[in-house]
Amino acid sequence: MAKINFGGVEENVVTREEFPLEKAREVLKDEVIAVIGYGVQGPGQSLNLKDNGFNVIVGQRKNSPTWDKAVKDGWVPGKDLFDIEEAAEKATIIQYLLSDAGQIAMWPVIKKHLTPGKALYFSHGFGITFSEQTGIVPPEDVDVILVAPKGSGTSLRRLFVAGKGINSSYAIYQDATGKAKDRVLALGVGVGSGYLFETDFKKEVYSDLTGERGVLMGAIAGIMEAQYNKLREKGHSPSEAFNETVEELTQSLLPLVGENGMDWMYANTSTTAQRGALDWKNRFRDAVAPVFDELYESVASGNEARITIEANRQPDYREKLQKELDEIHNSEMWQAGAAVRKLRPEKR
Repeated sequence: MAKINFGGVEENVVTREEFPLEKAREVLKDEVIAVIGYGVQGPGQSLNLKDNGFNVIVGQRKNSPTWDKAVKDGWVPGKDLFDIEEAAEKATIIQYLLSDAGQIAMWPVIKKHLTPGKALYFSHGFGITFSEQTGIVPPEDVDVILVAPKGSGTSLRRLFVAGKGINSSYAIYQDATGKAKDRVLALGVGVGSGYLFETDFKKEVYSDLTGERGVLMGAIAGIMEAQYNKLREKGHSPSEAFNETVEELTQSLLPLVGENGMDWMYANTSTTAQRGALDWKNRFRDAVAPVFDELYESVASGNEARITIEANRQPDYREKLQKELDEIHNSEMWQAGAAVRKLRPEKR
């Protein structure tokens, strides 16, 4: 385990140099890994494990679009693709990658097959952390572990195919066998992590829910809408408003920030941009800080979990959700975005 300095704070991380793929294969050579669910994380994690040489099977509901997707991706019914319960029965490690709502619904089935010595694997701390609401309480004689890639399953797979990796957190909630650490690190390497940093289930879900509602999705979408709307209100065209709000950010600036950092970005822009950004950065930070205080408290109190669980229990939730998503899709801003993307020059 390497000690890395992060802004003056030392953290323990695990790299692929310390825990190479060969070691991961050795640790899991006698294990059967069942990936339960083929939605967001399931495809990327299962295919990466398969390509890395692990004994992996997929469990998914038969006669569903995701079952058909698994078949299209090369999983063979009766060989390495099974109904959820059959896959859970065959597994020594159950990767529980259904949605949070799906995990709650399927838990009675999965729990039956958590026999002593097995491992229960999550990529999100939701079910365990909010167990009073989810009902997910594992038996004491199984390992309970977590690997949470810091990106979508699509990104995990794309980076893997490109020979790269996405950073992941890992956690051990319960070590019943004495093998939980080796198991979780081997799985972290197997699914294609760049490096692994330690956390716990509670910190993972608190940071994840805050990030999704904040900078990663909610906040950035809201800020984009506010700027786009202001530019349109002042007479700027949809193309100009979108390019200045989204296109330049995503196509030019964020890739450079990812490569070199925001500090580098500030140092490599015009003095006009530097002066303006420095003058306004703290005003935006201070304006949204109270919102983040409220957001984190809502996460930590379990309120966000309650809202999510209760919403998913409504019989018409999917229809209502689709209407909200359609509002974003059909908005002028994102229709302008679709037109802009079509006008991007082809690679030559």
